[in-house]
Amino acid sequence: MSGLRNIAIIAHVDHGKTTLVDQIIKQAKLFRENEVVATCILDSNDLERERGITILSKNISITYNGTKINIIDTPGHSDFGGQVERVLKLADGVLLLVDAAEGPMPQTRFVLDKALRLGLRPIVVVNKIDKPDARPAEICNKVFDLFCELNASDEQLDFPVLYASGRDGWAVTDLSQERVSITPLLDAILKYVPAPEDLQGPVLAQVATLDYSNFVGRIGIGRVYRGTLDLNRPLLIIKRDGTSSPAVIKQLFTFEGLERKETEQVRCGDLCAIVGISDIDISDTICDAEHPEAMPPIAIDEPTISMTFRINDSPLFGKEGKYVSSRQLRERLFKETEKDVALRVEEISGDSFKVSGRGVLHLAILIENMRREGYELAVGKPQVIIKVIDGVKNEPVERLSVDVPSESAGKIIEMVGLRHGELIQMEARGTRQLLEFFIPTRGLIGLRSKALTASQGEAVISHLFDHYEPYKGPLPSRQNGVMVSMAGGKAVPFAIDALQLRGEFFIDPGTEAYEGMIVGEHCKDNDLVVNVQKEKQLTNLRAAANDKNIKIVPARKMSLEQALEYIDDDELVEVTPKNIRLRKIFLKELERRRNRFNQEEE
Repeated sequence: MSGLRNIAIIAHVDHGKTTLVDQIIKQAKLFRENEVVATCILDSNDLERERGITILSKNISITYNGTKINIIDTPGHSDFGGQVERVLKLADGVLLLVDAAEGPMPQTRFVLDKALRLGLRPIVVVNKIDKPDARPAEICNKVFDLFCELNASDEQLDFPVLYASGRDGWAVTDLSQERVSITPLLDAILKYVPAPEDLQGPVLAQVATLDYSNFVGRIGIGRVYRGTLDLNRPLLIIKRDGTSSPAVIKQLFTFEGLERKETEQVRCGDLCAIVGISDIDISDTICDAEHPEAMPPIAIDEPTISMTFRINDSPLFGKEGKYVSSRQLRERLFKETEKDVALRVEEISGDSFKVSGRGVLHLAILIENMRREGYELAVGKPQVIIKVIDGVKNEPVERLSVDVPSESAGKIIEMVGLRHGELIQMEARGTRQLLEFFIPTRGLIGLRSKALTASQGEAVISHLFDHYEPYKGPLPSRQNGVMVSMAGGKAVPFAIDALQLRGEFFIDPGTEAYEGMIVGEHCKDNDLVVNVQKEKQLTNLRAAANDKNIKIVPARKMSLEQALEYIDDDELVEVTPKNIRLRKIFLKELERRRNRFNQEEE
């Protein structure tokens, strides 16, 4: 099997994985000379391009010096870390990318730990070496310390180091060398990553990740660990729970360049896509019908955050979306669980669903995709999933990393401290400080926007699930109340102008509002019911001094994640293809008072 290599590219978010793959693709001549090629080729999803992050792991292959190299690009964001764990099972080695200025970050630790435990051979690439504040020697020492902390074997500690600039398309083994192409990196892959073992015997393959097609349904992507997977031989599929059934594979694909190539046989060690088994799932074993044998199951991360998804029942219901009924919402959510195994969906009542995922971003990506497809829905406040361990309530705790200017460090420490965070490490980096905390997942909801405000937008925040700890008690809630519309109709400039001293508005003049819709943030801690439809009384009397110029402050616009983090327990985010609105669960003021009274009595 000397003509094959399987390698995964792992790193913290935004350390340049997909950009490096771009250059490998271009220099491996997968395109014509005159073909127009976009940047971040593998980030093919619209959301991935807009946000500049990888959401779904993808694999391609290139041929270099007669050897086929399967390259797996993985997400760097912690909410999608479960995918990284699974796809590492497909690889024999990893390219660990580290930013030449930032060094190892929380997600670097997480993905490297998983790779080392699987016994994969690492190649360290110090990327973005062209940054003005790059410090490659210091970063190499930090990476070595991280390997030692994670109990790497002697063989893994003897890792090769390359220096690269993914954007400019070069890699070198020594900074004094000429910076021409990415070829030294490909040479290192052939030299240091072991070829998969060519094990003879009855076929054994395992599914590590899923894809979905509207035409053929579920597609299992996995690796052949023994023998040759043949389309025409009788096969058996063994599920996670040990049950088995005959497997009828309709199509087999291998990865060639950016495409999938149909084939009848897949050799040992190669990656393949399996079409035709309707209930294929992660961890399923495909084996010879005459020699049934199950492989060890692949662990799937448990969700840490849940939200309530429900139909949109506001007065503007059905005016902007195409899919509005609970049946359509149910179908879409359960279809998502077909391809995203980290997602859990439970039916609470006829029109409400409890959706659990790995973080606010994980669920926000799902909501944003649904919104673009034409769905209308309302979403409740994110809730942390509490576990009872030995009779004690336990909550998830995350490792939080905040990189801030030194003058803002005190504010951040105070802010995290109020949310039951513990400072575990503080490191000076020139004019900036790297702060590391353990903080309950509950404390992270809404923290990002506050930290950015406190640091004039300069804080770089990342977090990663670490462990469970006993429940740490209540957290401070939102300080300010909200302004709630008392009637329906378009907002009038005259009314907004008169109310500007009462707080900050979320809507512009002319925006359609309804009773119970949140139109702004109150300057005090209580909710205020306001009339934004109030017109100026017109009379026959006119005086130049009375007609003052109305100056309205621009409205504060929130993204979907900001809206989800902003709302309180008695509020919802109304999501439609054209708008994101905030509203109260009970639209009428009388119903809200009655609900408050009932809660106080309980």
